[in-house]
Amino acid sequence: QVQLVESGGGSVQPGGSLRLSCTASEEITSFYVVAWYRQAPGLQREWVSTDTNGITATYTDSVKGRFTVSRDKNTMFLQMNDLKDEDTAVYYCRLGVSGHVAWGQGIQVTVSS
Repeated sequence: QVQLVESGGGSVQPGGSLRLSCTASEEITSFYVVAWYRQAPGLQREWVSTDTNGITATYTDSVKGRFTVSRDKNTMFLQMNDLKDEDTAVYYCRLGVSGHVAWGQGIQVTVSS
């Protein structure tokens, strides 16, 4: 089973930027889908973005124009710009490939003055 390790989280002031990384433990040779989710304290887990085969990317309305997904080899990225207080959450990546699903461990992003 492929493992996903997330990194790049931390604390930032409103308007700042962070880039999350999600690295797979194995080389991925098939087409795959990466999705990002987040869960803020007291709220349900929310879908953030989906990257289908590195070709088509979709985003939830609240992050459109600010977040961008990309990939490089076995690492998937979530670039977050112009961060807002409401972006504070634990962020999770999810990989779907060959009918299998793997989740990252979750990483904290805190946006605060």
